Amino acid sequence: MLKRWLPWALKFALSGLLIWYLLGKVDVGAAWDQARGVDPAMLVLASCLMVGQVAVGTLRWHIAMRALGTVLRVIDTARFVYIAMFFNLVLPGAVGGDALRMWKGRRAGLSLTQAVNSVMLERVATVLGLVLLVAATEPLLMDRLGDNPAIYVFPALTALGILGTLFLMVLDRLPSRFHRWRLARGLAYLAGDTRRLFLDARHALPILGYSMVGHVNLALVVYVLAIGLSLPVTFVDCVVLVPPVILIMTIPISIAGWGVRESAMVTAFGFIGIADHSALVLSVLFGIAITLGSLPGGLVWLASAERTLLPKA
Repeated sequence: MLKRWLPWALKFALSGLLIWYLLGKVDVGAAWDQARGVDPAMLVLASCLMVGQVAVGTLRWHIAMRALGTVLRVIDTARFVYIAMFFNLVLPGAVGGDALRMWKGRRAGLSLTQAVNSVMLERVATVLGLVLLVAATEPLLMDRLGDNPAIYVFPALTALGILGTLFLMVLDRLPSRFHRWRLARGLAYLAGDTRRLFLDARHALPILGYSMVGHVNLALVVYVLAIGLSLPVTFVDCVVLVPPVILIMTIPISIAGWGVRESAMVTAFGFIGIADHSALVLSVLFGIAITLGSLPGGLVWLASAERTLLPKA
C-alpha cells in the first residue's frame, strides 16, 4: 500500500510546493486582476483547440498500430484516445490514460503485445517529435535566451531522446540466457516493433510529423490565451517557448504537470519580458483549457458500453 501511494503523495506535494512558491513570488492581486480580464471567447477557443489533440492522438496511434500490422476502427481509436485524455486528468498516475488505452485496445481485439507496444511507441513518437521540434527552434530560442546556460539543456534532452529510441531498437540483442524471462521476451518484441515503426519512412515520417503538429497546436492554444490576456506575445514566441515547457512537463514528477508547468512558463516567458504574474496567469489558463478540452472524454466514457468496467490495478 505504501509503495502504491507514496509516489502519488510525493507528486501532490511537489505540485503544491511549486504553486505555493510561485504564489509567494508573484503579485497575487495583479494576477487576479489580469485573470478576471481575460476574454472568455479566447478561453473557449483555446479549449476547442485542445479537442484537436484528440484527432492528432488518433492519427498517431493509428499509424503505430498499422506499423505493427494491425488497426482498430478509427472511431474506436478516437474514443479510446479521448477517454484516456479524461483519465489523465482524474488519475494521479502519469500513465493512467495510457494504461486504459492498452486495456481498451486489448478488449477491442488487439493482442496484448500489440496493445501495449502500440501505445508505448505512440508515446515515444510524441516525445521524440517534441524534442525534434525543440531542436528545430533552438536558434530562435537562443535569440531569446541569450547566453543563459539553459539553452544547452534542450539539445542534451534531444540527444537523449534519440539515443533512447535507438536503445529501444536493440533490446532484443540481450544475451540469449535472458530470453527465458518474460520481461526480456517482451522487450525483444518491443525492439522489433520499434524498428518497424521508426526505420520505415512510411510510418516514421507521418507519426513524427503529426507529433510536431500536436505540439504546435499546444503553442497555438497558449497564443490564443495570450491574446485573451492582451499580452505582447507573438505566435513565433509561443512556438519557440512552449515546446520546452511541454518537454519539462513530460517528466513525471507532478500531478498533471501542475506546478512544474507554471514554474517553467514563468521562467520561459520571463525571457521575453512577460511579468511573472502574467506568465503565471497564462499558465493557469493553459491548464484550465487542457482540463476543459479533456472533460468531454468523461462523457464519452459514460456513453461507453464498458463504463462499469475498469482494468484491475
